[in-house]
Amino acid sequence: MIEFRNPKAEIRSGEALSRHDMSDALFYIFAALTLGCGLMVIANPFSRNPVTSAMFLVLTIGSLAGLFVLLHAFFLAAVQVLVYAGAVMVLFLFVIMLLDLREEERRKINVFGVTAGSVAVAAVLFLFLQNLHAQSGRLGASAGPVTEGNTYNLGKLLFNYYLLPFEIVSVLLLVAMVGVVLLSKKDLK
Repeated sequence: MIEFRNPKAEIRSGEALSRHDMSDALFYIFAALTLGCGLMVIANPFSRNPVTSAMFLVLTIGSLAGLFVLLHAFFLAAVQVLVYAGAVMVLFLFVIMLLDLREEERRKINVFGVTAGSVAVAAVLFLFLQNLHAQSGRLGASAGPVTEGNTYNLGKLLFNYYLLPFEIVSVLLLVAMVGVVLLSKKDLK
């Protein structure tokens, strides 16, 4: 029996395989960079300078933008770079330099604070997992993944349905900035 092969199909399958391998490799690279730089934000063994931690946060945000590009979420990647790595990090660096933080002395760990923080994190994680488990039973066949979206629907959803959380976060950031400015003043009269 004579077999007819399509050489273009073999090339296409080889290209798809190499693209698939490349996207997997890029995913692992960006995921490792995100985890590594995120760890360096909170536990940097090389420097206790907060500016160094802020720069590692910029690298973490850039790695997350790379992950968004791999997911074909180009709008989220652009927002990640422009808003977070750009504006918010400039704001963080401004606050750090406004406070004029020097390397702090090694302080003793407050056992009550660590315990209370651990309990709070465990409670939030428990509530999250419980809610996730409850929601997984409600998802039906109609809740398929959305493969394409646009900014109009995102804006409509953000400014209609999620308007209150959006405004609460912006007020919270404003209060935090005013608090930092007030705390950084040398003498209050």
